[in-house]
Amino acid sequence: MLGANDGMVSTASLLLGVAAASAARNDVLVAGVSGLVAGAMSMAAGEYISVRSQADRESADLARERRELAADAAAEHRELASIYVERGLEPTLADQVATQPMAHDAPGAHARDELGMSATLHARLVQAALASAVSFTAGAALPLLVVLVVPSGALIPGVAASSLVFLAALGAAAARTGGAPVVAGAWRVTFWGMLALAITAGVGALLGTAVS
Repeated sequence: MLGANDGMVSTASLLLGVAAASAARNDVLVAGVSGLVAGAMSMAAGEYISVRSQADRESADLARERRELAADAAAEHRELASIYVERGLEPTLADQVATQPMAHDAPGAHARDELGMSATLHARLVQAALASAVSFTAGAALPLLVVLVVPSGALIPGVAASSLVFLAALGAAAARTGGAPVVAGAWRVTFWGMLALAITAGVGALLGTAVS
């Protein structure tokens, strides 16, 4: 949802900015497609780097835990038991509970209960990068499709109006998925999207006037 929202706002703003500078439809389309590709690649690269950094931190944390286990396994056992005590177990029971996972997979037990790592939250580089690129592309494609179907004279109002409708739908869907108030979610996304569209269109109009 967030990637699609970013794609829609940035691409629609770019289209309006170029169109407001009195550019022809083909020029607007070229700018929009270029913005879509650049944005998708930027999202993918940024997400890959972010998740790669997360994976590096996880690897470093696991290596540190292995060193600590090798240096003083008893202290690590007490540390794990203290975590269970903080979660509500009696000290004796916490000590017993810590014994079995330590015997089975001590680094895994500390990774899960001390560091908060799990298989479901493990960093997946390519998956994260592709998901960001695809979601951005999906959002960016909508205003581009509008440019293809509306008359040239209605390009600016058509892109602006349709983008705000799309943004409201995305905001409502995101709010509903997260259990938040739907109207508030839709309005928040629509308001900031409208602001971005208006500012970019205004800048495009000013630059178009200055250049001409």
